[in-house]
Amino acid sequence: MNKRGFFITFEGIDGSGKTIQSKLLFDYLTSKGIDVILTREPGGTNGAEQIRSIILTGSVNRWEPITESLLFLSSRSDHWLKKIKPALDNGKIVICDRFQDSSVVYQGICKGVDIKFLNYIYENVTNNRQPDKTFLIDIEPNISISRSIARENSETRFEKIDMSFHEKARESFLKIAKQNERFTIIDGNKPIGKIREIIAQKTLDII
Repeated sequence: MNKRGFFITFEGIDGSGKTIQSKLLFDYLTSKGIDVILTREPGGTNGAEQIRSIILTGSVNRWEPITESLLFLSSRSDHWLKKIKPALDNGKIVICDRFQDSSVVYQGICKGVDIKFLNYIYENVTNNRQPDKTFLIDIEPNISISRSIARENSETRFEKIDMSFHEKARESFLKIAKQNERFTIIDGNKPIGKIREIIAQKTLDII
């Protein structure tokens, strides 16, 4: 590892399996003696977790899209400055469950917030540092959302949105992934263990 560290993100619609796969990759790299941290968005710091609790709960229409975007961006700013950037500066591997691509898809493409605005804030907070690798766990929305809702979890505000929203989100993630070389698209229908093996090997090939 160099002083720049290595930044890995996981993306996908809710219930795709990205959260468990990010944890499995963290466990695998830790078992190899690699210096790695695991975090998530929204969240990752005390302040960002407090914001998370109000973004992901309540009614579907609790926030207007621009207000929701500003909450996500505020969470990301605190998360980046206090946790992710210091870890990367110290040469660590950072694994993050969701990041800026989720904002572009959910608030930008699906909810109509100006993507240039979202990227402008991101670039100013992070000095436009992009993830080094992004794994997109792709799965059909009717499968993933039913999985997500079945979990005992109060953070279901997005899962309550109608299915057409999640279908659009999936299509948008795939479009972005196919246009960007840092992405690897993973079939989320494969067994958890098989997905873990694929991600672990691809990660070892590049870190």
